[in-house]
Amino acid sequence: MEILPSIAAQIDAVRLPLYAVTLTALPRPDTPLLLMLHWHGFRPDERAAPGDPFARRRPVPGSALQLNAQWRGIEELDRAMLDAAWQLGAWDMERRARRGCSQIGAPEQEALECRQAFGENPLAPGDDSHLLVEAPDRAEMMHFAAAKGYLRWMFRPVRGGLWREIAEDDTLGPDGGREPPCPVAPRAPGITRSAPHVYRLGRVNRIVLR
Repeated sequence: MEILPSIAAQIDAVRLPLYAVTLTALPRPDTPLLLMLHWHGFRPDERAAPGDPFARRRPVPGSALQLNAQWRGIEELDRAMLDAAWQLGAWDMERRARRGCSQIGAPEQEALECRQAFGENPLAPGDDSHLLVEAPDRAEMMHFAAAKGYLRWMFRPVRGGLWREIAEDDTLGPDGGREPPCPVAPRAPGITRSAPHVYRLGRVNRIVLR
């Protein structure tokens, strides 16, 4: 399982700095994965009248990609995301395991987070203008997650990302990335409401004076 090539291909195609990368998975082997890339950039509002000097600029839509590669266990996905986060220079990577939000007594916040994890805009259901979607099974994935739970990974890249100018990390190379392999080992998760697990990847060996 490799996720970095899919991210790198999108970076080369879009040519905008990345704000964050997320991956959402269902707790069942060989089910589709949803990879989302959140870009930093703005575009003219196509809904505005031509020549309108007061037209607002809208954020560039994120990319939502369905990955159909085979995988056997969550640790395999953990390793793939750790490798991507490591090579793209992320300071850390967060993994969050969530229960199904359709269970009796589940708070509304969990339902909101589930919808966001699968790229839905809670303020405008059915409107995908905030995403460029290549994920035909996204709705079915979200419904399964609402019943059975899901896992989500997130990191903020330095190489190819927004954070290049402010990164204070002595493990980074000149391009903001790191050479493989990633030295951090994955840990087995559970579908719980526990706090997220954060993998620390970066390191500062000097005293930083501000």
